[in-house]
Amino acid sequence: MYIVNYKYNNIEKIGFLTTNKKNILSADTIFNKAGLKPPSNMNELISLSNDDIIKEINDTIENNDFDTIPLDDVVLLSPIPFTIRNMFCVGKNYLDHINELNTAKELKGKIPKLPIYFSKTSYPTVGPDSDIEIDWEASKEIDYEVELAVVIGEKGKNINREDAEKYIFGYTISNDISARDLQMSHIQWHKGKSLDNFSPLGPYIVHKSILPLPLDLNIQCKVNGELRQSSTTGNMIFDIPHLISNLSKGMTLYPGDIILTGTPSGVGMSFSPPKMLKPGDLVECEIENVGILRNKII
Repeated sequence: MYIVNYKYNNIEKIGFLTTNKKNILSADTIFNKAGLKPPSNMNELISLSNDDIIKEINDTIENNDFDTIPLDDVVLLSPIPFTIRNMFCVGKNYLDHINELNTAKELKGKIPKLPIYFSKTSYPTVGPDSDIEIDWEASKEIDYEVELAVVIGEKGKNINREDAEKYIFGYTISNDISARDLQMSHIQWHKGKSLDNFSPLGPYIVHKSILPLPLDLNIQCKVNGELRQSSTTGNMIFDIPHLISNLSKGMTLYPGDIILTGTPSGVGMSFSPPKMLKPGDLVECEIENVGILRNKII
């Protein structure tokens, strides 16, 4: 199930893509035939959803004919424009990325024994095919980081690793835009990760039923067509069940929380000379079976 947040005739709705991802099913009809009130936003759908509700929606889609809205006729929005809290981010979660960061003295370090967490302000996020407007007075060193984002679907605390998948709603793509000059000059990373428009998200949320754990998906990022990052999510040092279990120790996770799981090597700062983003650059973050998050830098 591919779930989208879209605008059609100036009305924002939650809908579903057909399996070929070329059309959007009539959202209101789907929810009504499944006996559900159409949610006003994605966070509402996530908070109301459980396995029975998702099965009911799936069965309704499979067993009925629906008018579809062509994808070309709608504007896809960020699946979660306003997150319920800051995003939880994981630093240095791919070995090749750790190795490339050793060129920056401020970020040097060994393989972490525990996940490195930091927070990223994401209110609001930026949707697919939307421009990323940069405040170039605030930073001159803007970088990209493709990441698999995990969307939490159920409230949980002290979650056991083997139960982690139960608490997942689905997955999407994030581009962890980073101001490297601010990241290096401040002891904590939050400022350099949290300028306005630094949280592109999308294009869809893929329900966990389509992507069962463990995940080993191709992940890559291109800038102006040039392949910069290429790896698989199977190369994470701390996998998704570990992250959910560890993060939830003593801290409650809520439906709609988002965890960014780290980025592989190939970020702009790792090149010699660095390949930082500039106005007009087109950044394409792609994850196998999840989609392509495409944004232009302005």
